[in-house]
Amino acid sequence: MAEQRKPQQEQDLNQLLKVRREKLAELQANGKDPFKIVKYDVTHHSQEVKEHFEELEGKVVTLAGRMMSKRVMGKASFCHVQDLQGTIQSYVARDSVGEEAYKDFKKLDVGDIIGIKGEVFRTKTGEISIHASELTLLSKSLQVLPEKFHGLTNTDLRYRQRYVDLIMNPEVKDTFIKRSRIISAVRRYLDSQGFMEVETPMLVSNAGGASARPFETHFNALDDDFKLRISLELYLKRLIVGGLERVYEIGRVFRNEGLDTRHNPEFTLMELYQAYTDYHGMMDLTENLYRYVAQEVLGTTTISYNGVEMDLGKPFERITMVDAVKKYAGVDFNEIKTTEEAKALAKEKGIEFEERHKKGDILNLFFEEYVEEHLIQPTFVMDHPIEISPLTKKKPDNPDYVERFEFFMNGWEMANAYSELNDPIDQRERFQAQEELLAQGDEEANHTDEDFLNALCIGMPPTGGIGFGIDRMCMLLTDAAAIRDVLLFPTMKTLGGKDQ
Repeated sequence: MAEQRKPQQEQDLNQLLKVRREKLAELQANGKDPFKIVKYDVTHHSQEVKEHFEELEGKVVTLAGRMMSKRVMGKASFCHVQDLQGTIQSYVARDSVGEEAYKDFKKLDVGDIIGIKGEVFRTKTGEISIHASELTLLSKSLQVLPEKFHGLTNTDLRYRQRYVDLIMNPEVKDTFIKRSRIISAVRRYLDSQGFMEVETPMLVSNAGGASARPFETHFNALDDDFKLRISLELYLKRLIVGGLERVYEIGRVFRNEGLDTRHNPEFTLMELYQAYTDYHGMMDLTENLYRYVAQEVLGTTTISYNGVEMDLGKPFERITMVDAVKKYAGVDFNEIKTTEEAKALAKEKGIEFEERHKKGDILNLFFEEYVEEHLIQPTFVMDHPIEISPLTKKKPDNPDYVERFEFFMNGWEMANAYSELNDPIDQRERFQAQEELLAQGDEEANHTDEDFLNALCIGMPPTGGIGFGIDRMCMLLTDAAAIRDVLLFPTMKTLGGKDQ
């Protein structure tokens, strides 16, 4: 039965589209082509009119937006217009706009973009409205809007046609307005702390600073291979060497990895570096930044994600990775002395590992398996094994571990921070270890960066650094189920080589 309805629905849709084009042709033939209008002076938006009704009542305003509904009733009609702030009703009467304009109004379609000039008033039912005295068609919609975009069985269409999603679902627009406010609040906080915003290259010859597989491309002008950056780290540290003591960058990075609810191959990363501090300083900064942003954007430091409350107002928990594994897995890695012992324990617990893995790698696998899901409230997990931290300072009292933390909320890693390694000799040894991993087939290991080593030889002060996933931060603060819900145009599989 559904299959029989489909051809009829397509036929009906084609007829509607044909009628819209005919209406446009008639307008153009009568010298009323909406696409020739170049500007329209807007004085107010919908929510603004509603919030300031008492002072605007009886005054003339002009608004513009997309017509979302129309009710024609003889000599007077109603329509709802949607703009950036929301929707407002307009009362359109023949005697107010004129007979010809009223005829034109009756031919308008839902989806058309119109400008309305008129007095602010309240209807008998109490709805704040605009009594139109002038009505202008600003753009003709030649496509039919869906009746309810959420009802589409193909949810991918919401991401592919985000413009329609934004029109039909006010909560989607609210999410992206909130995302913009989140990023602005991050900038305001860092600027207030004396940080300087900078920009570094996206197209690089050596994509380092993180464990990830890069995208590769060829630059024809130089006949050379380049990569898209996977991190912001190594260039920002060069600037610390150069004497810019507090720097940050918010920008896109690219990782040639899988797609899921928390991963997109291009995403927004914020990294900052501060001279003369360490990872404890980065913890304090993270705690204060998250509180500030939540208060600024949400008006509270208590947030709710998928029904679970997280309190940013309390001091964040701080726990070492070893203690976290001991707490949740019942295994004390301080008692495990060799890689062989660690591998034997992993086999016993059914944790898969690779032959190249060492004791520190096994500890991290235990952490991922047993601990992460429990870290719901804001938590700093500190002191990672050196094997998984090639750019980090060793702990002076325990050189098997480094001064690093990962920040967790809702069981997700939200940030990664170090007391940065500034010893060029130690750094070269770490790069050599990474080269060995590359030779063993680890596509996420780093290449040696000779220019970065040269910068460290010039001299980098003790430095704290951190990287934040902006998209995950936006997910938490907007209660978004997937990373695609906070990316305006997420990466999608191509359809016939045309759509992203």
